[in-house]
Amino acid sequence: MACCNHCNYKWKAKNIWLLSLSKKGKECSNCKARQFISLKGKEPLVGIGYLSGIVAILFIVFFPFLSKLSDKDETIS
Repeated sequence: MACCNHCNYKWKAKNIWLLSLSKKGKECSNCKARQFISLKGKEPLVGIGYLSGIVAILFIVFFPFLSKLSDKDETIS
C-alpha cells in the first residue's frame, strides 16, 4: 500500500482513490504534507486498462497497491 513520503504513514485504499481523482493532490492525514500520485514507471499500466474489460477491472482493484505517493505534482500534460 502507498505510504507518505514524509512520515511513512500507510494510506487507505479509499484515500488513494480520492487522491487519484484530485488534480491538486491531497494532504496526508498524519503529517498534513501534500501528496500526489507518482506516475514514474507506471506508464505501461495505464495502457493495459484498454486491452480488455477483465484487465481493466483487475487494474481498478489493484491500483491502490501499485500506487506510490510523491510530494511533487507529476501530472501528465
